[in-house]
Amino acid sequence: MQIAIIGTGNVGSAIARGLKGRGHQVTLGVRDVARPDLLALAGEVCARLLDPAQAAQTAEIVVLALPWDKAEVAVKALGDLSGKIVIDCMNPLAMIDGALSLAMGHTTSGAEQVQSWLPGARVVKTLNQVGAEIMQDNVSLPHRPAQFMAGDDEAAKAAVAILLRDLGFEPFDAGALKRARLLEPLAMVWINQALLRGKGRNWALAAVSPAT
Repeated sequence: MQIAIIGTGNVGSAIARGLKGRGHQVTLGVRDVARPDLLALAGEVCARLLDPAQAAQTAEIVVLALPWDKAEVAVKALGDLSGKIVIDCMNPLAMIDGALSLAMGHTTSGAEQVQSWLPGARVVKTLNQVGAEIMQDNVSLPHRPAQFMAGDDEAAKAAVAILLRDLGFEPFDAGALKRARLLEPLAMVWINQALLRGKGRNWALAAVSPAT
C-alpha cells in the first residue's frame, strides 16, 4: 500500500520504522524536505520525503501523527482527502489543572473532530493506545499486543487491520467512529501506568484467550 505519514516525531518515526521491509511504499510528509535528520530518517526506513499535502494526495492511507495543538491547522492544509483512508493516531491531550488530560470526551472525540476537518475521508481511529516503542518493535512480547480501531467504513477498517498486523498488532474492531470516545481514554490508562505509575514504556495490553 502507498502510505503517507504526516508528522515525524516519536510516533510518526516509530510507525515508519515498524513498516520498513513490509512491502509498503512510505512517504513522510514534512515541511522541510532538505533537513538533515529527516533525510537520515527517510534513508533509514527507505521512504521518500514530500510536502505534507503532496504526500497525502499521493497516498492510499494517510497516517496523522501530529501534536494535538497543531493538528487542526496541519490537517486542514492537506487539502481534500475524499475517499482516502485516514488513520488518526493522535490523542487530544492538554494540560488541565496542572495535569495531562484529555481535552474532550463523553460527547465527542478527537477522531470525530478529525472527521469534521476531513468530511470526505474515511477516518479510522487506532494506534493511539500504546507508546511509540511498541509501534516500532514488539516482537519480543510474549503475546501480540492488542490494538483497537474505530471507524464508520468497514472496508477502510479491513485495510487498516492489514497495516496493524504488519506492525505486529492483533487488531480489534471497536465499532463506529464514535467509539473513539472509548479508545482515547484507554490511551490515558496506558499513559498513567507508563509515566506516572512506574511501568515504563515498553509494554502493551494484549487479549489472552484460553487454549483450545
